[in-house]
Amino acid sequence: MDGSSQTPAISNTQIEGYRKDGYIVVADIFSADDLQQMRAALDEMVAGAAGITENNAIYDLEVSHTPAAPRVRRIKDPFYNHPVFTKMARHPRLISALTGLLGPNIRMHGSKINLKSAEYGASVEWHQDWAFYPHTNDDVLAVGVMLDDMTQDNGPLLMIPATHTGPTYDHHQDGRFMGAIDPDACYLDFSKAEKVTGTAGSCSFHHVRTIHGSAQNTSGTDRRLLLFQIAAGDAWDINGIKEANWEEYCNTMLAGTASIEPRQVPTPIRLPYPVAEREGSIYENQSVLKNRYFKS
Repeated sequence: MDGSSQTPAISNTQIEGYRKDGYIVVADIFSADDLQQMRAALDEMVAGAAGITENNAIYDLEVSHTPAAPRVRRIKDPFYNHPVFTKMARHPRLISALTGLLGPNIRMHGSKINLKSAEYGASVEWHQDWAFYPHTNDDVLAVGVMLDDMTQDNGPLLMIPATHTGPTYDHHQDGRFMGAIDPDACYLDFSKAEKVTGTAGSCSFHHVRTIHGSAQNTSGTDRRLLLFQIAAGDAWDINGIKEANWEEYCNTMLAGTASIEPRQVPTPIRLPYPVAEREGSIYENQSVLKNRYFKS
């Protein structure tokens, strides 16, 4: 982390683009040294999956995983589970971009790393993050830290522009939450989806209500993406405090101060209940879908 943090990481034009389209990409948030640290930390965590036979509190495994040949599709809660990712969440340039989009008070709501490994990285069906964790207001977003180049061909994120200003779609199947939109039961034009690409060290920022997904990675290059879920300090998860107590909740603040006065705005909300038939990550939630858009 160097002196470049003195330069604002995000422009007014980019902020306007986020407001209009519901997502943007900002180049060079993280340096080559930052990337080296994060990749080494990720390699260390993936190596820890050797011998693991089923999903647990840290690892979400590919269907083709074996203990002898680990194949991990997601690392859960890297912010809590490795000091490098705890540190990078507070990187000055990242904080500069986040406060430009959400204001001075921001907190970590959740984190994960989707590995999207070459040739078999799993797809993610169309969804809105808002369906999983609605808040009292929607100043909530996800940061996608590109640990590899995200290209046209290696299963990049797909975003449908301006859907953050529309309805919250049904993410249920047979009365249970599934974490995905049935592509045949909505009026969305998926042909309008845009590929989100960028070089390693860049970050995507997408609004919590923007509809997005990604196809399987059938290319020969990995597409590892660290995701930080960030909320304004006065945006409260309707499910309540995720952390065990107020002190731990305050420790999730990345900038500014926590608030006990939730700001409430009218937003379309559907709660993720009854819970998914397959609880766990979005991959588990979507594993029993009857109607898919992407090849799994």
